[in-house]
Amino acid sequence: MAEKKYILTKEIADKKLRRMALQVAEQNCDTDQLILIGIKENGIVIAHKIRTYLEGIFNGEVLVVELSLNKKKPTLVSLEPAIDFNEKSILLIDDVANSGRTMLYALKPLLETYPKKIQTLVMVERTHKSFPIDVDYVGVSISTSLDEHITLEVDGTEVGGAWLQ
Repeated sequence: MAEKKYILTKEIADKKLRRMALQVAEQNCDTDQLILIGIKENGIVIAHKIRTYLEGIFNGEVLVVELSLNKKKPTLVSLEPAIDFNEKSILLIDDVANSGRTMLYALKPLLETYPKKIQTLVMVERTHKSFPIDVDYVGVSISTSLDEHITLEVDGTEVGGAWLQ
């Protein structure tokens, strides 16, 4: 098996998460409630880490919601717990932004309400967008070939880094 080509170590990933949490707090300082929606599997881990890092630097309430969808055929999107998104500030979180497809379909249930604002956050952004999704908070942006794949390692509640294959 080939050796993994790490683009983020655990330590660097943690620094990037802390930096993004500071940016989120700064950009949402006028918000009294922020809803972090983590896309299941790895996005929800990142959402919980961001919530932890917002404690003490963000004065408002922070809620975490888990979003589930089939990334290959994202027709059914579910949110747990189901809450009211009207007039709320939302941060949609995923691990890697490839084409933008997952983020686009994750917006579907949110657009059935009237949120105050929707922002996006990813740990790794690739530059191959096929869908009109712009990421507001990025851990690292990387140019790759179309046949390369980025894997974000998660161990329980910790982000272990990211590697290219």
